[in-house]
Amino acid sequence: MVHLIALYRLADGVGDEKLDDMLRVSRSLLFRVQEVHNVRTGRNIEGDNPWPFFVSMDLESMDKAQMFLNDPVWVKFNQDVVRGNTTTSEILLFETDPGKDVRYS
Repeated sequence: MVHLIALYRLADGVGDEKLDDMLRVSRSLLFRVQEVHNVRTGRNIEGDNPWPFFVSMDLESMDKAQMFLNDPVWVKFNQDVVRGNTTTSEILLFETDPGKDVRYS
């Protein structure tokens, strides 16, 4: 199982109301992708953390993760939610199965 975490820095002027909207839209969009399990979105609760918005999810394998990153719903998420509301992003992939060789994830 592969866990994807996407971290985002918000653009100037994106307040709490807009961030709440981003959370709602993210969940409703990303739950539509069959390969995605356990979608989580949220806001930072530590004031000095540079990543105030995140999205995370589980995917069956690296192949499914690559398919997901090319999925039209992910593209729409990036156009509708990310673009214009964020300045920087970081996407991280983790293997969650203990003892599994990451080359075969």
